[in-house]
This record gives sequence, C-alpha cells and structure tokens, in this order.
Amino acid sequence: MFAARLKTTATIAAAAIAALTLLPTASPARPAPKAKAAAKAAPATPRWSATIATSGIGAYSVGNPAAKVKLVEYFSYTCHICGDFAKVGSAPLKAQYIDTGLVLFEYRNLVRDPIDMTAALLARCGGAKAFVGNHAAIFAGQPALLDKITKASDAQKTAWFEGTTGQRARKIAADTGLTALMTARGYTAAQQGICLDDGVAQAELTGMTNIARNADRVQGTPAFFINGREAGVTAWPALKTKLDAALRAS
Repeated sequence: MFAARLKTTATIAAAAIAALTLLPTASPARPAPKAKAAAKAAPATPRWSATIATSGIGAYSVGNPAAKVKLVEYFSYTCHICGDFAKVGSAPLKAQYIDTGLVLFEYRNLVRDPIDMTAALLARCGGAKAFVGNHAAIFAGQPALLDKITKASDAQKTAWFEGTTGQRARKIAADTGLTALMTARGYTAAQQGICLDDGVAQAELTGMTNIARNADRVQGTPAFFINGREAGVTAWPALKTKLDAALRAS
C-alpha cells in the first residue's frame, strides 16, 4: 500500500512539473514608454495685438480688423490724464479686448504743442511695427518729461518756438530727455533726425489733430470713440464698462 501511495505521489508530482513547463513564460517587464511631452503642440492662440495697420489718415490700429467693436483714442503725450490711462488701462485693454480679437484699437494723435509734436514724431520712428513699443516707452517716461518741461529755462522755451518744425523738435528732444529715451531704445541721432524732419509724418499728425477738433469736436484728451460715438469717459474702469456694453449689443 505504501508503495502504491509513493507511486501515486510521484505520478502527481511529475504531472505538476509537466504542467508548469507548459505554462507561458512571463516576458521581462518593459519600461513604460515615456509620455510624449506634446506629440503635436496645440496651435498657439493668435494674439491680435501683433496685427498692426496704418489707416488712411496715418493713424496706427492694433487688433482684429473684423472686430465688431472699434475703439479710437485721441491722446497727447503732454497730457497727464492720457499718461494715467496708459499706465492703468493699456495692459487690460490689450489682454482682455485686443488680443482676444474683440476690439480693434486705433491710436490718434491730437497734437497740443511743439513738445507733443516732437514726442509724436519720435514715436513713429520705425513705422507701424515699432510704434506701440515707442508709444509705451514715451508714456512710461512722461513724469520725467513733464518735470523737465517745468524746469526748462526761459531761453530753452523760447528756442522751442524758433526755426522749422524739425529744428524746434531737435532742441525740445534734447532738453526734455526724449533724445536720451530714444537713444536707449536703439535709435541713433541720425535716425531720430530723419524722423523729426519727416514732412509726411508732420502732415499726418496735423491732419489727425484737425479731424479731432473740427470733425469729431474733441474738447480734450484723452477722448475715446466706440464705433464712431464718443464714449464720454477718460478713465479705464468707465471705458471698460462702455466696451462691455458695446460688445453685448454687437
């Protein structure tokens, strides 16, 4: 009996070993494939602030040409309220309305004095693509500009009204720090001189000013027009409310 049990046990063991040999052998573990960071990068959302055009009157517009809301600003570089708007409103206007394609924004000069004309001519150095950066830099430096105007001597101020527009502008730019500001932005004295002597630019700036005063009846700066109608506001929070209302109505 014992021999029979031993034989049976051996038979079971042999069968078990045979069964194990028939089991599939596990393949060695393979490292998980590295996740592809971005198989196909999602297309970047277009930023409409990179789209800059020149209007028929020589003004620069920024944004989606097909935007349902058109915003125009008449401004002056010697207007401190314009400077306040540039400081507070420029960034949210760009991020929330221009970059998103909701608003087309047009910059229009209303030239108030020879200093403003000088700054406006320098802002246009480099054409449309350079304008927005120059514009922002001049407004960022406006406190120093206004301080130098206040502290200028009588002799300096007298010279600002003598000679051609270009000659006046050179004196003003040197005395008010505009020459230094543009030099820091990479413009040579020769390049600045060409911009200050630009008769076409001078005529366009004068033309915009005449349109503001005679056609649009602008009484002061900044003045904003939304789809051709004066907004009647000068500060960013109030303008934002007007833009939102125009977008809802469009």
